[in-house]
Amino acid sequence: MSHEQVSYLELLARGAATEGFDRPVLLARASGAGPEELAELEQAKQLALRVRAELEGRRRREAELSALFETAHDLAGLRDLDAVLRAIVQRARSLLGTEVAYLSLNDTAAGDTYMRVTEGSVSARFQQVRLGMGEGLGGLVAQTARPYVTENYFDDPRFQHTATIDSAVRDEGLVAILGVPLTLGSQVIGVLFAADRRARVFEREQVALLGSFAAHAAVAIDTANLLAETRSALAELERANDIIREHSGVIERASEVHDRLTELVLHGGGVHDVAAAVSEVLGGRVEFIDAGLDSARLADGHALHEGDRWVAAVSAGGETFGALVLHDQPDLDPVDQRTLERAALVTSLLLLARRSAGEAEQRVRGELLDDLLDAPDRDRRLLRERAARLRTDVDAPHVVLAARLDRTGAGGEGDAGVRESADRQRLWSAASHLAATRQGLASARDGGTVLLLPLGPGESAAELARQTAKHLGGALRESVTVGASAPVASPLATPDRVATAYEEARRCMDALRLLHRSGDGAAAEDLGFLGLLLADTRDIDGFVDRTIGQVVAYDERRGTDLVRTMDAYFASGMSPARTKDDLHVHVNTVAQRVERIGRLLGPDWQSPSRALEIQLALRLHAMSSAVTR
Repeated sequence: MSHEQVSYLELLARGAATEGFDRPVLLARASGAGPEELAELEQAKQLALRVRAELEGRRRREAELSALFETAHDLAGLRDLDAVLRAIVQRARSLLGTEVAYLSLNDTAAGDTYMRVTEGSVSARFQQVRLGMGEGLGGLVAQTARPYVTENYFDDPRFQHTATIDSAVRDEGLVAILGVPLTLGSQVIGVLFAADRRARVFEREQVALLGSFAAHAAVAIDTANLLAETRSALAELERANDIIREHSGVIERASEVHDRLTELVLHGGGVHDVAAAVSEVLGGRVEFIDAGLDSARLADGHALHEGDRWVAAVSAGGETFGALVLHDQPDLDPVDQRTLERAALVTSLLLLARRSAGEAEQRVRGELLDDLLDAPDRDRRLLRERAARLRTDVDAPHVVLAARLDRTGAGGEGDAGVRESADRQRLWSAASHLAATRQGLASARDGGTVLLLPLGPGESAAELARQTAKHLGGALRESVTVGASAPVASPLATPDRVATAYEEARRCMDALRLLHRSGDGAAAEDLGFLGLLLADTRDIDGFVDRTIGQVVAYDERRGTDLVRTMDAYFASGMSPARTKDDLHVHVNTVAQRVERIGRLLGPDWQSPSRALEIQLALRLHAMSSAVTR
């Protein structure tokens, strides 16, 4: 083997460029080699070039196979579709040696095609272009489902040119373009492109290679779609399972409540037993309340959402007994809401049953009160035994209250008697319930109701009257006026005092209605000097103390003369100038005393109504002082 032939082997080993294989022939010719030697070198050169071309092809095929293998590996671990498509476009651009590669997808909803991935592009317009179906080189590929190549895009008449596409291609500077279809079955879903900014010829192997990448891209898109559909289906199934589990849990809770409430009814359970059962099942705190309710809002029988609580009325026959209140459950399932409403219904049934069972007891209570009113001379030992059976302590201080329903609704004359009878029954029923809860007595009397209720610690007769009017009015959802007597220290020790106290309570009730205070509750002490006239006790000292007691006490404490100043002030027609003459003091002194009186009695002490009461109290105080002297 000659030295020149060895040179060709070295060129092959080093992977020299094609031009480098001409050097041995040129050197031999320059050194004066003969024709035979030059012919052998030329033959060796051609053989070396063929070997080089073969090696180059194998290296290229190895790189292509490696790229395809990497793409398949990407598909096997598909996590991000965009990342896989970018890798495919990048490898296609690299292996084909083009300046630009890009991939477009069809948008069936919009009816056009859009750029999904670009590599090597510098034009924002090109990267954002959207093409109508069938337009441009991509439209031709999509129509025929076959690859197409153009050496010079703008001179190629085989496809439809549009201003939008041509403008974008020109902005990117593309000349030679190869496009292959992305197919799923027989459907073309997009196109993979390789392009150069100069005229070039794409070889058949390059077309096939780009087609292989397009197949991988189609598989990636199909796989991603299937994964998305699977995830969506799984999410829907999970949501459906959650709904089923939730509804199943709600139904189980409702069934459990039904069973427990049924058991409570059968075994004579009470209101608080129902509340405890519902609390345990619904996971919140349930309580029964019978005060502070807006009965009109709860009248439709549905539970109402109020802040962080739910309220369900406990009512029957148009009468509201109270409500079940569920706390700490701002969001309540409709079935659970219905469970609370059913529990309220069961509670109303229990209360009605208890009322039916207790009506006999209430009649006995009414009979005992009737005896105290009508036959106070009966055997007190028997009266005491009857009171003990009713758990009523008639030796404790009590108040007699007269109550009457003030109906405001209109009705025909024909049903007036029926309506009045029904009103009396409803009032007696509500009053009897109140009396039983407070361990008192109640009876229907004189078109209304009379109650004998014990006084609570620190409670006054006036406060009890107002509470009773509010309770009965709320229970009946109508105006109820209540008058109260002065406290009776021991109804059983002085049974004749009960009838007298009842007449006083009736007079207070009638006075409230005459004063247009229907629906209110009051005792004689609330009605000023009018109460003094109405009260049987004629509590003059109490009236004087309530009216001017603070001024009298101030004079006694400080040695001042405010009571005499008030008397002179009213006697002079409330004139400071005439008052100072009567008292022989400076007018400023009168002004200072009047200001002090205002601070003790309140700013309205000179108003006509209060001035009348104060002047009466001053006269009674003067009379009382004269008697004690």
